[in-house]
Amino acid sequence: METIQITRAGSLKAKPDPKTLGFGKIFTDHMFLLDYTAGQGWHDPRIIPYAPLALDPSAMVFHYAQEVFEGLKAYRRPDGGVQLFRPGENARRMIRSCERMCIPPVPEEMFVQAVKTLVGVEKDWVPSEPGTSLYIRPFIIATEPALGVHASPRYLFIIICSPVGAYYDTGINPVKIYVENEDVRAVKGGTGYTKCGGNYAASIRAGERAEEKGFAQVLWLDGVERKYIEEVGSMNVLFKIDGTVVTPALTGSVLPGITRRSCLELLNSWNVPVEERLISAQELFDAADSGRLEEAWGSGTAAVISPIGELDWAGRRAVVNGGQTGPLTHKLYDTLTGIQWGTLPDTFNWTVEIP
Repeated sequence: METIQITRAGSLKAKPDPKTLGFGKIFTDHMFLLDYTAGQGWHDPRIIPYAPLALDPSAMVFHYAQEVFEGLKAYRRPDGGVQLFRPGENARRMIRSCERMCIPPVPEEMFVQAVKTLVGVEKDWVPSEPGTSLYIRPFIIATEPALGVHASPRYLFIIICSPVGAYYDTGINPVKIYVENEDVRAVKGGTGYTKCGGNYAASIRAGERAEEKGFAQVLWLDGVERKYIEEVGSMNVLFKIDGTVVTPALTGSVLPGITRRSCLELLNSWNVPVEERLISAQELFDAADSGRLEEAWGSGTAAVISPIGELDWAGRRAVVNGGQTGPLTHKLYDTLTGIQWGTLPDTFNWTVEIP
């Protein structure tokens, strides 16, 4: 990649109170930009002061939703250093998303270098309060000013950062989940395995309905048979049934989560039996009724591990582990966050230090 040009902000924002950060409401002083032009490729990498974008009203992203995004975090270690968690995995997933959405992919090395350089510039924004981090949002949008359904010849790769606290106000406490029977999130052959905005737009209506009923998230069923469990809200989902961890297989309509993958690798290292397969809502609720559903949790970058304390499906209610966080769920959370924040050794070589 060309040398990243850095233009620093003339005045810096006041840092927020790290105890009241919330999620995704505050943004740092700078952002990264990289242009793509057909015939020229990706060019002009730069870090500039955070500011609104100037886009033509006919920019194709507005009309045909040609865009992809990622999410990762930077963490403040006890020694004051800053590190990332598996950024190469985010880069590779964005490449797969780009291929599906007909967007020229940003090479892995270019992606990681851009993230590292921006976080290096914004190091002072990485909070040190327990449970806090700097959320990093890389995304690509089609910028060609034209109407017509085809791939854009021009794109903009952008990275912005936001200091964050816990994704859920409840923290590591178990949440209530509603199984959605009407709307579907994605189908095989579609864009379900990518990280594109359309997947999330399709989920909003069910999420609003679930929230009105007092639930924190939606548990999605497959889009064809409305039978098999796929994801929970913006996370992957895992269940411990009869001592075995079961998680929906990556069949093309489920996002291949990086936290999910990390969970599976940890579980394998602990010799916990794991199955990646189809699991129906019927099987899950029957396991709950018979006492075989021992734990359930969601996994994702934003919340890391989100214990599930209660499930509701077509009037059937299942309470998981007495509504308490299970021991394996807790162990995964403690281990992942320990590696991320540098309080536990990283024996998997997952972390990348920011110079």
